[in-house]
Amino acid sequence: MKLLSLLMTTMFAFAVAAAEPATVHEFKVKDIQGKEVDLAQYRDKVLLIVNVASKCGYTRQYKGLQALYETYGDRGLAILAFPANDFGSQEPGSNQEIAAFCTKNFGVTFDMFEKITVKGDQKAPLFGWLTSQPTEPEGAGEISWNFNKFLVAKDGTIIARYSSKVEPESETLTAAIEKALAE
Repeated sequence: MKLLSLLMTTMFAFAVAAAEPATVHEFKVKDIQGKEVDLAQYRDKVLLIVNVASKCGYTRQYKGLQALYETYGDRGLAILAFPANDFGSQEPGSNQEIAAFCTKNFGVTFDMFEKITVKGDQKAPLFGWLTSQPTEPEGAGEISWNFNKFLVAKDGTIIARYSSKVEPESETLTAAIEKALAE
């Protein structure tokens, strides 16, 4: 009986471990219009996943994100922006208001997703996974503010995580993007 119990416990542990996502490509999210998007469609693309907000001191980074997309989009970079109202209530608008704001003020053409929670007990599963991964130069752990950036390899694994202070067009980030695109 003990052997059967041990076997069942081991099988359960393997099943739980197997259920943990290994890459970004295993997640499904909703775009800013509410349509489900399987992130598997981004296989073979380098991703820059960013939590964004419209009323933040870093909101001007939308311009840099759009410039990155215009520079590297044809080479395989996709930018995935996730609005969140987790820091100082700096994203109070609806999905429609956020989309209109981004288009009007920054000409955003990269992929925008529905407003989510990126920290705490209610955080979206994708961000739960992203923040649990050991990364450089920022390590695993809660997102510190709006415009944190996760650079993801073509295989869906995280290459690096950058704080809000790292500008989209910084040498640090553009060099990492170029390297990832070349791999």
